[in-house]
Amino acid sequence: MEFNKSRILVTGGTRGIGRAIVEAFAHQGAQVAFTYRSSTEVAEELKKEISGLAFQCDAADIHAASQVVEQVVKAWGGIDILVNNAGITRDNLMMRMSESDWDQVINANLKSVFNYSKAVCRTMMRQRYGRIINISSVVGRIGNAGQANYAASKAGIVGLSKSLAKELATRGVTVNVVAPGFVETDMTEAINPKEKESLLRGVPVRRTAMPEEIAAPVLFLASKEASYITGQTLGVDGGLSM
Repeated sequence: MEFNKSRILVTGGTRGIGRAIVEAFAHQGAQVAFTYRSSTEVAEELKKEISGLAFQCDAADIHAASQVVEQVVKAWGGIDILVNNAGITRDNLMMRMSESDWDQVINANLKSVFNYSKAVCRTMMRQRYGRIINISSVVGRIGNAGQANYAASKAGIVGLSKSLAKELATRGVTVNVVAPGFVETDMTEAINPKEKESLLRGVPVRRTAMPEEIAAPVLFLASKEASYITGQTLGVDGGLSM
């Protein structure tokens, strides 16, 4: 895979899976820009590490998405690869879930994919080349009690991606999804050890993934070698969704 001088934009790029994706592309010689919401100090350190671009904004804000894409295109002349990774959780049983919990998750996880995908469409179509990789979740495929909002947002990403893949295929732009299982991130660290042990019993490989193990298939789907793959969802979940 060759990404030397490729122009990459990753949303939610300062922690966990997002950071692993940012660093993986940078190590391959790509020009990488990323967005973040609140981790300013971490973002500045990462920006220096990769010699890239960083933008503080709310991924759910469509105007901010348009401005970020405009600035990246102005700086580099285009965008070759977009990775929609930004996301949050607000877990609760449906009977206790507030409207705010629902709206925040749908907006951060699903609307953000719409925002940034819409913003890069014209640029990629003009280039007649592009890769859009959206990060979903195994929860969007199998559901999970207490995560109706999260599951709905991640399942929505799959449907959105298939539709967009059909719209852009003739212009040399592919759209695919990576659906991770349990990954060692800030989110999983917050899980009670006993609950985590119980969850892992359902994973055939009996362990969580490292963020780098999610970044690797993202790079593959972004590569020229994957040019005949579009509209697909790749489960990277240790066999959990079998």
